[in-house]
Amino acid sequence: MAAASSSTSKPKILLINGPNLNLLGTREPQKYGKETLSEVENKALARCNELNFSFEAFQSNHEGAIVDRIHTAGTDGTTAIIINAGAYTHTSIALRDALSGVCVPFIEVHITNIHARESFRHRSYLSDIANGVIVGLGSFGYIAAIWSIAEKLKHGGFK
Repeated sequence: MAAASSSTSKPKILLINGPNLNLLGTREPQKYGKETLSEVENKALARCNELNFSFEAFQSNHEGAIVDRIHTAGTDGTTAIIINAGAYTHTSIALRDALSGVCVPFIEVHITNIHARESFRHRSYLSDIANGVIVGLGSFGYIAAIWSIAEKLKHGGFK
């Protein structure tokens, strides 16, 4: 996991990665690329540092742990969440309810284009409540999400 940067005066970005994303770099590299999760997190941390944002990365293969971390984000000063819920995107009402239950804007990210894959991956339980959705840009999608958050904050925040 990438080191977290912190400061109470900086905007705080929480990056959440769900099940099997710990296998990045070795799991189906033709679809997900050869970068490891640690490399992706470190790039996100570097971009957040450039923007003077605080950053924390969290990954779990367990739905309840992700729900708990989202709940904590509602009270720990998190400014925005970037979430790649992995397979839970297509199945988890619990994640949807957790994200709806906290007043933290979030951007949904997927490394692959979920709409160009198997039909069961076309449905997201998160997209319609997300502040933004980024799919199919590879690991750059995480950087695009950070950039999007920075732009939103520069122009008055999320509405």
